[in-house]
Amino acid sequence: MTFPTALPAPRTPDPMDAPPLRWGVLGTGWIAQRFCDALARHTRQRVLAVGSRTREGADAFADAFVARNADASGRLERPATYGSYEALVDDPDVDVVYVATPHHLHLPHARLALGAGKATVVEKPMGLSRSEVDQLEALASARGLFLMEALWSAYLPKFDVVRQLLDDGVLGTVHSVQADLGEHFGPEHRIMRADLFGGPRYDLLTYPLWFARWVLGDLVEAAEVVTPAPASVSPDGVEGQIAVSARSASGGVASLFATILGDTPTTATVVGSAATLSIDGPFYQPGGFTLRAHDGRELRYDEPRIAHAGLHFEAAAAARAVAAGRLTAHHQTTG
Repeated sequence: MTFPTALPAPRTPDPMDAPPLRWGVLGTGWIAQRFCDALARHTRQRVLAVGSRTREGADAFADAFVARNADASGRLERPATYGSYEALVDDPDVDVVYVATPHHLHLPHARLALGAGKATVVEKPMGLSRSEVDQLEALASARGLFLMEALWSAYLPKFDVVRQLLDDGVLGTVHSVQADLGEHFGPEHRIMRADLFGGPRYDLLTYPLWFARWVLGDLVEAAEVVTPAPASVSPDGVEGQIAVSARSASGGVASLFATILGDTPTTATVVGSAATLSIDGPFYQPGGFTLRAHDGRELRYDEPRIAHAGLHFEAAAAARAVAAGRLTAHHQTTG
């Protein structure tokens, strides 16, 4: 295919058009706050209820949510609050449960939601192993329930544009993918705690690894180099940084890196026989990219850099799927 004269438009539906569902939020941490704010400001979804380990924690979350978003919509209401996760999933008015607890609790809390007969969206990673994911998928399938991993990048408009370019062969034969993600965290952050499965493996590395598989397909060979975080940073000795080299069945090569020890460019590059795609950092968030032919011609894509406010795209995708009776959400991981 010849180099295009213009980039395709994203095919992502307007999140405001997604059928409004009633969400129960299981967990009250950082990501739950941003998820709820994104729903309030960019969709017609309702944050109906929130559950925490204590009623006080749930009340504090609900009050702060209303205060932050008081100007977002005239329909905003204070969520109902529950002092246990069991009470949240048992609320008969909740249509879908969003599991936003720490990584090692995703399996039991997703099982709890599915056991209560709820459509369930689980923060990434859905499980700590293939076995855990298989358990959840088997339970959801047996009960005929919707289950989705909340890997929000897959639902962003820019990645639909990239998907179209890949599927149309604009880059030619894809030879390689490079992606990195590094952030600096203080010693008090939960990512420094071994008991919470801290380190980059279950958190930051998720994005470069997802991106490589999204472009290249399944990775058939992989090798990694891991170094621990210094004791002065993490007394628990969690992994500090991981470098991964991998090969796909088609012969493409991935070079991936993630670290919790400092900031990196957090960019991604796809090198093809006809063109190179360079995604601005942070590549996994809303933003822009440049498509460059090997003869120097360029095309530029930009979208508002709204950071985690972009979580609303995955919520809208889940709502459309649940309302349509599907058991999973369609996203831009395949052509």
